Amino acid sequence: MSAIRYVPLLGRLLIGLPFIFTGAGKATAYGATTAYIVAAGLPFPPLAYAIAVAVELGGGVLLVIGYQTRVVAGVMAVFVLATAFSFHTHIADQNQMINFIKNLMITGGLLQIVAFGAGAFSLDSRRKGGELAPGAAAA
Repeated sequence: MSAIRYVPLLGRLLIGLPFIFTGAGKATAYGATTAYIVAAGLPFPPLAYAIAVAVELGGGVLLVIGYQTRVVAGVMAVFVLATAFSFHTHIADQNQMINFIKNLMITGGLLQIVAFGAGAFSLDSRRKGGELAPGAAAA
C-alpha cells in the first residue's frame, strides 16, 4: 500500500479541522460574530451568521469525513472567497493583506479537492465500492 493514499485524508484534515474550530467558535459567539458582520457592512447579519456557522462547522465536518466532498469543497471555496472580499479588503493593513492572501490559498486547496476528490479514505470512496485502484481519483 502506497503512503500517497493517505495524502488526500491529511489534506482534508488540515483544511477541514480549522473550519470546524472556527465554526464552533462562531456558534458560541453570536453577538460578537454578528457585530463583526455589521461592522463589515453586510446585509442580514443573522442570516450571514447562520451561513457562516453552517459552512464552517458543517462543511468542515463533511470535508473531514469525506462526504459529498467535491460539492462541499466547492461551496466552501465560494464562501472563503466571499469572506476575503467582504472582510479583508483593506490591504494597506498588513494583517488584512495576510488574511486576504491566506483566504486565496485556502480557496486553492479547496479547488484541488473539487478537482481530485476525497481520496480512498473517505465516505465518498466507500459509497462507490470501497478501495480504489492505485492512482485512481475518488469523487
